[in-house]
Amino acid sequence: MSGDPSSEPELPESSDDERQTLLVQVTGEDRPGISAGLLGVLDDVDATIEDMEQVVIRGRLTLGALVSIPPGRDAVKELLLFGWEQQLHVEFEVVERSASMIEPAHVVTVVGATVSASELRLVVDAIADGGGNIDRIVRLSRYPVVSYEFVVKGGEFTKIRSSLLLAASQVAIDVAVQPEGLGRRAKRLVVLDVDSTLVQNEVIDLLAAEAGVVDRVSAITEQAMQGELDFEQSLRHRVQLLAGLSTDAVDSAWQKLEYTPGARTFMRTLKRLGFTTAIVSGGFTAFTDRIRDELGIDYSHANVLEIADGKLTGNLVGPVVDRSQKARILHMVAQSENIPLEQTVAIGDGANDLDMLELAGLGIAFNAKPVVQAAADTTLSVPYLDAILFLLGITREEVEASERTT
Repeated sequence: MSGDPSSEPELPESSDDERQTLLVQVTGEDRPGISAGLLGVLDDVDATIEDMEQVVIRGRLTLGALVSIPPGRDAVKELLLFGWEQQLHVEFEVVERSASMIEPAHVVTVVGATVSASELRLVVDAIADGGGNIDRIVRLSRYPVVSYEFVVKGGEFTKIRSSLLLAASQVAIDVAVQPEGLGRRAKRLVVLDVDSTLVQNEVIDLLAAEAGVVDRVSAITEQAMQGELDFEQSLRHRVQLLAGLSTDAVDSAWQKLEYTPGARTFMRTLKRLGFTTAIVSGGFTAFTDRIRDELGIDYSHANVLEIADGKLTGNLVGPVVDRSQKARILHMVAQSENIPLEQTVAIGDGANDLDMLELAGLGIAFNAKPVVQAAADTTLSVPYLDAILFLLGITREEVEASERTT
């Protein structure tokens, strides 16, 4: 329907006490005052707004409103007159109220170094195969990765998720599927593994390099992270190989530590947005305490190396932070902060992280081992830690805005 007010849509007859539900779509060149003008017209005709969305792409406006209006053609005439005066294209569609309007929704987040049209087509085909209907698409970021968010209504969640994971496995993109709702938008605590997650290194390998036993330690580390060895036994065995290493060598190893790209932005943004943050590590407090202080992290838990006369004894002090202990720490921090578990996020890469990933409201496998990818709620395989923000529905623009306001 064009903006010509002399052209009216043919609407079905209705009784005096019957309101019609219309989908109103307005398109045209964007400029200030359009939304206010439309709302003014709707207010004048006593319309009830049931839903409303607006998007602007390169200066072109698309504004949609689902409204319930009193019977008669006056409302339609007023809207068409508004479109004609504003040089906008206005269309109407009479819609029936149905259960689809209140169906539970899911959010599908697509992340990749680049995301092509063919890759997006795989995503939308997978959603359709599961019976889902795309309600909204929003671009979250252009860099350091490209990401889009799809709000999907209807369909079978399990089938949609499996179809999407199959599609993602065929191309170089990551796909996450989460229920839409307050629980997703109300995440308040983020708990991270450290080695190969927050930092690129395995800290014990850095210490082993200083001690000259890197090959022996690395082999044991890899077996433990794949879940092939008991973590505590393997850790104690590796620490014994470090006996006699000086604290100066520990300091030297610290200087070689490399944060994962985007780690500082990720932690800084979480802090500015009011998240509580914690790190839990199968590594050592000699490193995690420094990371905590450097990045402004709220909580830090790791293993304690025993030191005597300025050298490592090859023993640990206190309980080992293993797979089950990581989950207990997540629960403890959530309790101390009065945060429900469904509002927590856990991020890790190894078998040692599986329990906390399962316990958290959202478990994210970040560049993880296959056993972890298979168990986690969602996976992310791009090299940038701050890309996790997009899985939380935080846009790149919001990240940059938080940087400007500090």
